[in-house]
Amino acid sequence: MAPRRPRRTGTIAARCSPCAAAPPAVSHPHTPRSPTALAALTLGALGVVYGDIGTSPLYALKEVFHGGRVEATPDNILGVLSLIFWTITIIVSLKYVLLILRADNNGEGGLIAMLALATHAVRDRPRLRDALMLVGLFGTAIFYGDGVITPAITALSAVEGLEVATPALHHVVIPITLVVLTGLFAVQRFGTGGIGRFFGPVMLVWFIVLVAIGLPHVLENPRVLAALNPAYAIGFFAHNPLIAFIGLGAVVLCVTGGEALYADMGHFGKRPIRIAWYGFVMPALVVNYFGQGAMLLDNPEAIENPFYLTAPPWARLPLVFLATAAAVIASQALVTAAFSVSKQAIQLGILPRMRVLHTSVRDTGQIYVPFVNWGLYVFIVLAVALFKSSSNLASAYGIAVTLDMTITTVMTFFVIRYGWGYPLALCIAATGFFFVVDVTFFASNLLKLLAGGWFPLVIGVGMFTLMVTWRTGRRLVAERLKHDSIDLKSFLDAVFVSPPARVPGTAVYLSAEPDITPNALLHNLKHNKVFHAYHLFVTVRHHDVPWIGFDKRVEMEPLGHDCWQVTLHFGFKNDPDVPEALKLLEGRGVPLDEMDTSYFLSRDIVVPTIGTGMAIWREKLFASMHRNATGAADFLNLPTNRIVELGSKVEI
Repeated sequence: MAPRRPRRTGTIAARCSPCAAAPPAVSHPHTPRSPTALAALTLGALGVVYGDIGTSPLYALKEVFHGGRVEATPDNILGVLSLIFWTITIIVSLKYVLLILRADNNGEGGLIAMLALATHAVRDRPRLRDALMLVGLFGTAIFYGDGVITPAITALSAVEGLEVATPALHHVVIPITLVVLTGLFAVQRFGTGGIGRFFGPVMLVWFIVLVAIGLPHVLENPRVLAALNPAYAIGFFAHNPLIAFIGLGAVVLCVTGGEALYADMGHFGKRPIRIAWYGFVMPALVVNYFGQGAMLLDNPEAIENPFYLTAPPWARLPLVFLATAAAVIASQALVTAAFSVSKQAIQLGILPRMRVLHTSVRDTGQIYVPFVNWGLYVFIVLAVALFKSSSNLASAYGIAVTLDMTITTVMTFFVIRYGWGYPLALCIAATGFFFVVDVTFFASNLLKLLAGGWFPLVIGVGMFTLMVTWRTGRRLVAERLKHDSIDLKSFLDAVFVSPPARVPGTAVYLSAEPDITPNALLHNLKHNKVFHAYHLFVTVRHHDVPWIGFDKRVEMEPLGHDCWQVTLHFGFKNDPDVPEALKLLEGRGVPLDEMDTSYFLSRDIVVPTIGTGMAIWREKLFASMHRNATGAADFLNLPTNRIVELGSKVEI
């Protein structure tokens, strides 16, 4: 028996394709135009960009010495401090702030923006492009593993200060942590516009306090400043190579916010991020770490919680509240980044469509993705319940971070070599050193794999499986549909040989591919035997640049008989709004009265079959994801009272 002919879909294939469109015609919205604007953006960067790395003093130094991994001798303390200082300098100051921030995609940063730049740079090398795409997808998937561990360890380490201030409160640490995290995720649906304005000032106070509790110890014991000399880090490795290598797995905790620094570039711009780092964040972090080290030189027993013990006894309880507020802000920045990454992945065809809600009428970047929000929450609660302390969580932390750092370095090489055209020797020199550093930290963290490092990897591998399955499944569906499709121009020519009755109004048929007859049109003619007065055959394209301006939004080709082929272009940070984009056709002979326009599209049912596609379990997984994805009507912002939706089946 011949296989059943698949019915053509009317939904939009938001596939990741090399973008032929030029950068948007408008300047970046966060380009500072005055000293006041620059100061405001710098303060905002303190609250959003540096929440994660800014709270690392809560646990980073403590975890190096935790459990007797490294003995708290004066030489070891100075060696570890030197490692922390030069890790911050090399990875954050040099790699991210000076080099990686230059690799912006029309002002946007982050692994998805870097992935778009790298794959576009090697677009004439298909095999290399596919390999980079898979590597980039895995890095994006691992981000979600990092997104689970970061809020859990930050909130736990902050609340654990209660044990230092009042040891009798040990039993309430986990319940209070869960209450804080529950409140954080419960308020996401209301948006952060109201409280977001306080993030910067709170974090400014936090960095001032870091200096205030660390500086007195440095002044009392200035010999700690000798750790600025890299010879102490080298000597630490020379005398204790195995112990030092193991210790790197905890040292890397001091730079866990580096990826966030790059990802949030689109919100603030390079200059405010650099000013905030060099002017506030790095000095405060260094002073606090060295203050903890100075105290440990005099009192090695304080290693149980050096951050809180640097503060005077009267200040420890207020410090717990401030640290908890900073932890919430750090977690909020991560949650916001997860929403943003998910939206970009949806528009690039990496993840299924999900419900995306805008929480601000003024700032389109403020979004809420319910499925991502509560998915993160479930795994974060699981992490807190499973690991029970920040020290245990530290064993799970680091693998995801260092893996993403390594992938970013690899992507950067291809951007500067093939995208910017720099000489090979210079590209190797610029990225090779950072690659060796990243791989060394990653190798050290692999030692923690069985102690908890498996947790974020399991999450990352799961997300990677979903992403690759979704991307491959959509390609199979598109190929199957295209194989049995009918050419649109030929179909229209045949129809108008003996035209059907035409009814008033405009019909908008949404099609995954241009020049293909939509299945909805065939059904409309077959069952209603009428043809609208005007027809628009609309294809939506999502490109691998963040923004596409209105002047490049629409392409239109007349097909005759009051029919037009329309292609709408969106960047991965644009909100796909089809009715709004079609308004740009006003004055070009296309009537688009809102009450006289109907939108036709299909909702397909994918039928897994044994054959040449994916493994049957992956086809069933894809079918389930396809069935539960948010409808194209919501994703494209179509008016609910003007939609005609048809069902069909597609076998893969």
